[in-house]
Amino acid sequence: MDGSASSGIRATTALDPERLQDAVLELIRRTATELPPDVKEALHRARQQEEPGSRGELAMSLILRNLELAEGRGVPACQDTGTPLFYVHHPEGVSTRRMRQAIEEALRQATARQVLRPNAVDPVTGANSGVNVGTGFPPIHFEEWDEPSVRVDLMLKGGGCENVGAQYSLPSEPLQAGRDLEGVRKVVLDCVVRAEGKGCPPGVLGVCIGGDRSSGYEESKRQLLRPLDDRNPDPALAALEERILDEANRLEIGPLGFGGRSTLLGVKVGALHRLPASYFVTVSYMCWEYRRRTLLLRGDEPPVIR
Repeated sequence: MDGSASSGIRATTALDPERLQDAVLELIRRTATELPPDVKEALHRARQQEEPGSRGELAMSLILRNLELAEGRGVPACQDTGTPLFYVHHPEGVSTRRMRQAIEEALRQATARQVLRPNAVDPVTGANSGVNVGTGFPPIHFEEWDEPSVRVDLMLKGGGCENVGAQYSLPSEPLQAGRDLEGVRKVVLDCVVRAEGKGCPPGVLGVCIGGDRSSGYEESKRQLLRPLDDRNPDPALAALEERILDEANRLEIGPLGFGGRSTLLGVKVGALHRLPASYFVTVSYMCWEYRRRTLLLRGDEPPVIR
């Protein structure tokens, strides 16, 4: 290990109990109360696309006014602050156990400060933990990398959009969908139709082609970490994303299901190797309140949240 990497690891490790906790607390606050610029820009474009005086335009105007009020007051724009999904990249030698403890304590504090609604519910007893920490909650994905810094990606995913996600096993006779990209297109559009307004559109789709049932859902959510304006490096998948986006917006489901031209803001598709016997297509639906941000911690430098 070279000297610069070692120095970065030592600095970050020393900060784990307090510095990381404080930084994650601010990450949670920013994520819950301020949408990222690319999402706000997409929402403004969506309003401009709606017919003047239509229900779609009214819905988009209310969404944008709600965001303006929430950001001005420093409060969440939606009462459902969702499941906190953490994706942590860290250097070799950093304790993931201590990082988990710091993240969980930050969640407790954020909940106590009413930045987050208590959302961790025991499925057997129905009891709410009251602190957004419980068995398997929150999901935290750790991955070691070669950088000397720590990167924490946070996404808050509400229950309405989570409920309308879907997984398909191809071929699908009812949808006449085969094991190819055309079949993928058909089942993804079927998911959009079935979701109607229940996923709080205009939304964003994260799609995984392949994998198994569990890795498909994980990868489909990871796709939602991509910026709205990026382009898929795979030309075939890039073309598929554009076609699904165009065709979904012709369905006239519209904002909040009231009808209109803005059903989706974006489509992000990834692919994982699969078994010969299986061909899964997994769709994760994100609502219009597309809450995601990134924290970067490097040595003694001030935390960066973007």
